[in-house]
Amino acid sequence: VQLQASGGGLVQAGGSLRLSCAASGRAFSSYACGWFRQAPGKEREFVTAINWSGGSTYYADSVKGRFTISRDNAKNTVYLQMNSLKPGDTAVYYCAATRVPNSDYESEYDFWGQGTLVTVSS
Repeated sequence: VQLQASGGGLVQAGGSLRLSCAASGRAFSSYACGWFRQAPGKEREFVTAINWSGGSTYYADSVKGRFTISRDNAKNTVYLQMNSLKPGDTAVYYCAATRVPNSDYESEYDFWGQGTLVTVSS
């Protein structure tokens, strides 16, 4: 599975962005997917995950109620809708795929996209 994230950009605090993660490979629909982020000078952290069908999701406390993960297996794409953005959300966002549903452990993800930068100005 190859993943390519897109949709990042510059947005003011309180604004919204939608990230997309396009996957190649016929087995995509059998993988759970997640989004992680890495802020400048910090370690990469878990943001959210979704199971293979889209019927189960899991969020980090820091984004719960503001971010929504979804997927369209017919389009081989996972989305991250980010609302009420804060300067603290500024980071490079990575999508990843795993056989483990709703995992927040980086080590359990087998495939990673290249990352897309989200910058939230105050």
